[in-house]
Amino acid sequence: MIVARRRVLAALGAAAIVPPTGADAALRAALDAAATLAPDAALRRLAGVSARGTATGVRLDLDAARAGLRVDRALAAATRPAERFALGLRRAAGDDAAPDAVARALAVARDRYVARATRLFDSLGVAPATLGARYEAMWCDPAGPFADDAAGRAAAVAGMRATLDAITSRVPALLGALPPICRDLELRALDAAEIAAGTGGHRVLPAPGQRGGYVVDLREIRRRPRWTLPSVVAHELLPGHMAQLPLEALAAPHPLRLRYAAAFVEGWGSYAETLADAAGLFADPRDALGHLHWMLFRVLRGLGDVALHLEGRSESAVLADQRALMGEAVYFAPFASDLARTAATPGLRAAEAWLPLRLAAARPRARADWPRYHARLLRWGRVRTEQIAALA
Repeated sequence: MIVARRRVLAALGAAAIVPPTGADAALRAALDAAATLAPDAALRRLAGVSARGTATGVRLDLDAARAGLRVDRALAAATRPAERFALGLRRAAGDDAAPDAVARALAVARDRYVARATRLFDSLGVAPATLGARYEAMWCDPAGPFADDAAGRAAAVAGMRATLDAITSRVPALLGALPPICRDLELRALDAAEIAAGTGGHRVLPAPGQRGGYVVDLREIRRRPRWTLPSVVAHELLPGHMAQLPLEALAAPHPLRLRYAAAFVEGWGSYAETLADAAGLFADPRDALGHLHWMLFRVLRGLGDVALHLEGRSESAVLADQRALMGEAVYFAPFASDLARTAATPGLRAAEAWLPLRLAAARPRARADWPRYHARLLRWGRVRTEQIAALA
């Protein structure tokens, strides 16, 4: 992580940044010490520390550390599934992530996505059935898959690059000005050596002599219909991770803030997809259905987290709900194995699914005010949700 950050800073032209001094340095040293201690001892170490006179990012570090350490102290004594879920939710997202409110927000979002997808399928004349069955029919449409050969993969990459070009011109109206390196991006498919090594799709952070970007996994290309890919571009590139992660490297949040605002990163990626949607990137009904399939995946993941840990429902019942609305699993997350990961991390998937809704709820109504709001959100690196109001 430290090496990656140094490379990003160098690529951003930030090599001359002066290390923190004075009050900032003293507070960072206290946080460094706290990070080596058990929660109780860490909280005692930070009890008398003041953020007076420190930079905004350092104050955010201290507040996030204290909030997260309090959660970890409570987790050490928690045994009931519902209690561990509530604490896991707060640990990953923020102290204002109340389980009942999060569950309601996710259910409302699910219903909104289902209603919109239903209207779009109706407009395309796809035979009425369950939403999952309609998605399965769309997956089987001969016009959907790319050819499973070099030409097909080249066509998929070309389409994704065209999507990136289209959204890049709209990013300033969404996020404000970004450093050039956040906009100088490459997108390519896994090469033969990477496939042989078992490498999956991955992001590439910018470094000296290396453009940032995304390497897309197209080895099973027929499972990735063309209409599923535009939303991937928005999530992984712009206005998603390639806006958020390089700016976070420049902001250099303390590792404790990285630990206790974990849901922000994937939450931002999903939120970025909704920004691309608002900017008109998914004007084609099929691209919009692809976007909604991704959003359903995330919100149903979150609701599965709620169902397992808060409501005591069975994994088989949760899987049935997911299949009924999605039909097909997303490329990298088969239903059963993804649900097993959800079961092992109470609160995390609900936090990641709720984050985009929380960011949208705090966003100004006027589109003209969005760039300032988003620039403030991204400037200091990831934050806990109770910290959003201070930045909005």
